[in-house]
Amino acid sequence: MTVTPPRTGADGSATLPSARSGDPGPVRDRTELAPVSRKFLARATLVTAVLSIAGALLGLARDQALARLFGAGSETDAFLVAWTVPEFASTLLIEDGLAFALVPAFSLALARRAQGAPGDPVRALVAATLPKLTLTLIGAAALAFVTAPYLVEALAPGLPDPALAVDCTRLTTTCVLSFGLAGYFSAVLRAHRRFLVPAAIYVAYNTGIITAMFVLGGRWGVRSAAVGVAVGGALMVAVQLPSVLGRLRRKAAAAQAESAPSEGQAVTLALVGTVLLFALCRQSQVLIERFLASGLPAGSISHLNYAQKVAQIPMTLSLMLCTVTFPVVARAMAEGDTDLARARVERDLALAACVVLLGASTVIACAPQIIELLFQRGAFTERDTAATAGVMRVYALGLLGQTLVGALIRSYFSAGRPTWFPLATMAVGIVVTTWIGVATVGPWGMHGIAAANAAGITVTAVLLLAGMRRRAVPVRTRRVLHELSKPVRAAALATVAGALVAARLDTPLSGLAAGAATVTGVFLLLGLGLGAQGLTPALHSVRTVTQRLRHVRFR
Repeated sequence: MTVTPPRTGADGSATLPSARSGDPGPVRDRTELAPVSRKFLARATLVTAVLSIAGALLGLARDQALARLFGAGSETDAFLVAWTVPEFASTLLIEDGLAFALVPAFSLALARRAQGAPGDPVRALVAATLPKLTLTLIGAAALAFVTAPYLVEALAPGLPDPALAVDCTRLTTTCVLSFGLAGYFSAVLRAHRRFLVPAAIYVAYNTGIITAMFVLGGRWGVRSAAVGVAVGGALMVAVQLPSVLGRLRRKAAAAQAESAPSEGQAVTLALVGTVLLFALCRQSQVLIERFLASGLPAGSISHLNYAQKVAQIPMTLSLMLCTVTFPVVARAMAEGDTDLARARVERDLALAACVVLLGASTVIACAPQIIELLFQRGAFTERDTAATAGVMRVYALGLLGQTLVGALIRSYFSAGRPTWFPLATMAVGIVVTTWIGVATVGPWGMHGIAAANAAGITVTAVLLLAGMRRRAVPVRTRRVLHELSKPVRAAALATVAGALVAARLDTPLSGLAAGAATVTGVFLLLGLGLGAQGLTPALHSVRTVTQRLRHVRFR
């Protein structure tokens, strides 16, 4: 059945649910569609940024603890094969998969509630989807537990200790259920414009893993990290549950007034299928890497993992704004306001590109210093530092592609309709990754695997951008490419300058500080000189945050 779209504001701008949560009022109360402001987006992005950085820092601490306690050898290789389960679950159920299907669905339900649809469309959507999802997740977790030996054999046939990997895999299968519920709750809260609690889930998750490793590591070895995955997943659900229940209960009284069933639910099997298949295909790059690396010397999988985790931090930070604005784009598309959606997506792409390229330049220029400071202690040797830093530099070449894919895919699914084009483009990227990886793993080893990753994801990003105008938000492709070329040129020169400065200093801390400062200075000067569109809002946000912190400190 066709659902009448919500109205736009008087000035033609799209409207969103109010950030305030007072008296729900009557079902037809339109105060729930107050316009979203730049000030709100800035606050939401700041909250998401702070907590995401905290989660990322704890993720680094988690990897540091893993390296310090267990080094980079066959034992950590076994755990990192098992780590494939939470990596896939995180991508499918929290970061990409369910969020792309559920945020637009809950945005539509909120709009229908504000229009005065009979009953409560939000509660009806939860009732229609959550029980089925929970049963599906339980079945998937049980299947993964039973088939753990076959999963390990398929993922890493050359692994020297498959029994340890099987034990760790079985311990991590609980995350299929916990991550699924955490992703569902995050989508509910983000659609309601509540970003604080969803942004905190990785703080809880990594805290659980770190605690388990230090408490149980002496007795259970690397299996303690797998126990931590189970504990951390449960904490992700626990921190969000009170907020979700609170949001749903606020409309209970209004829903009882008109209890007719809700119509036009936006979550369909085709939509969920296209979203999850895309996320699964994207995450299969990890499978290819570990499959190819399992035949290399012991520790190769660990070196690839450490390098990738550090290199992806700039990408994670660059996508924070896209996470906040995804409900805005979804609501604009639901209302047919493509101009607002296009302007928002183009601004997001410009800003995300500037952030990730600045980070990538720093990673490439200062890779040895970063890895030495973060990991070189305990069982992690100087040789491990050199190997990890080298492969991290190659990984960083694909960071812009990773960021563009993460930003563009939100646009494809913002309308809440199934589309197969993203899956096709990701499949092409996977084929490129596989071909290049198979061809280069022999002569180049880990560096060949990382280069294949960078090439495959860049091809996917180009194809997604090329298809935007006809299949998603109609961005102006030539204008976007022109804007992207500016920070790319600035980043190339900043990387060279930063690497030269960092190499001249003896200690890793001084080298990193001088190199990062050089990269930042050169990048900003060149970027502003070239007129990079994303730098102006980024610098404005930094000034705003600084002013807020100063006000809090001195008032």
